[in-house]
Amino acid sequence: MSVQIFVHCKLLGIDDFLASAANASDASAFLGRSHWVSLLADLLPRALLAELGLSKILLGASGGDQFMVVLPAEAQPVAAEFFAAAGAGIEQLTGGMVRIACASTENLGDWSDVRRRLTDEMQRRRGAPAFQKDANFFAPTDPTAGAIDDAYFSGLRASLEDAGSVGWSPGTPGRVLVNQGKHTWALDGGADAIPFLRHDALTDDHTPASPAELGARSAGRPIWGVLRGDVDNFAIRLKRLQTIEEHLLLSMTYKQFFAGELKILCSLPEFWRKVSIIYSGGDDFAVFGAWDALLPLAREIQRLFQRFAAENLKDLPGPEGKTITMALALAPDPAAPLAAVYENSGRALDIAKSTDKDCMYALGRILEWKQLADAAELKDELTRLVRDFGASPEYINELCGIYRETAQTGRRKSRATERPWRFHRRVNRILPTSRDREFQKARTAVIADLAGKNPAHVKLRPSGRVALEWARLSIEDRE
Repeated sequence: MSVQIFVHCKLLGIDDFLASAANASDASAFLGRSHWVSLLADLLPRALLAELGLSKILLGASGGDQFMVVLPAEAQPVAAEFFAAAGAGIEQLTGGMVRIACASTENLGDWSDVRRRLTDEMQRRRGAPAFQKDANFFAPTDPTAGAIDDAYFSGLRASLEDAGSVGWSPGTPGRVLVNQGKHTWALDGGADAIPFLRHDALTDDHTPASPAELGARSAGRPIWGVLRGDVDNFAIRLKRLQTIEEHLLLSMTYKQFFAGELKILCSLPEFWRKVSIIYSGGDDFAVFGAWDALLPLAREIQRLFQRFAAENLKDLPGPEGKTITMALALAPDPAAPLAAVYENSGRALDIAKSTDKDCMYALGRILEWKQLADAAELKDELTRLVRDFGASPEYINELCGIYRETAQTGRRKSRATERPWRFHRRVNRILPTSRDREFQKARTAVIADLAGKNPAHVKLRPSGRVALEWARLSIEDRE
């Protein structure tokens, strides 16, 4: 029996490649790039197996930015030529920003040993980009050459809206072909189909709405944003698995969760006209849309992921892979490039994950999910004071000033919290008074949620700052 080898490939430079679309005139080029990355990781391993005439059951985990296949040892030289040609086509198409790194090892020993050898080989390949390159790799390059073909990516974005299949051809090994190619696969249908999540909020003309158009559909300030999420310590969870079967099963389970749940959530009445999907990966996702829809969407995804982890990971020890962290970045103005806001959301996500886990970066603060739920309740109370009891919207801005003063004092305690009576005196001056019992209950609840129920120990809560900003955006008049 022939010795089998595992081949693990990863697309590198994706974040820089997507961020470089910030200079594009519209969002089509950025979304086309994102769709290309999502499809390529599913397309290349299938194309390799088809070229070798091998069974599709040799396809392992695929999607996101990486994939794995199992091959007979004698097919390794052909596979190396295939990925070399694909890598050259990818670099040409992306101006050298994206490249493919592949590692392979024999299927010998326990899976933990196989995985370690693959990881070590992948690290060597990622750290040596000139490996197996000819002498021209070090030759001076023409600065006018190697431009990214945004016309291709914009066209890919448009053609995928109603595409029935995608394909691959050896003449264009780095491109995703729509409804053509030497080898083709259906999209979203059948056992052999390539899973590809498509959802765009549409205009009245049944065309994809732009970010600015989605922002105009929000309540309050007409602004849009990007929401990104990533499973905490997903790589550590995979490393703890004992067999290749467990590795493949768990990888596909995560991928199917994000693809399936995002598709269902974005089709619900409160989201389908306000949110569009950028991508859904193996352990992460990204969407953009009206800011007031993204915060509830984040809470719903976290709730569903918590249930998913409790049901599917209950037998696995440790918290790794069982929580999710997200970040929301708002566009500074309606005309801001989608790629730039996407990059800002990525930075915020990195900050949140390096600070804590199982949390969300929202409106300038990092909150635990319970704190975000508290902020949502307080936001409702604040907006109720304005809409139901006729309080002036300006009082929200004045309450925000208390938090700004706290931040300006640095390491010192602010005067508002150093002397509790000053805090309550200022709040009493800001918030209106009334003999209405319902109003007094709402007013008391707001104060308690901002600073606790003990009047002698005032401690401003971070959820209160987010709630204030959330309420301010919700009741802001449109210009």
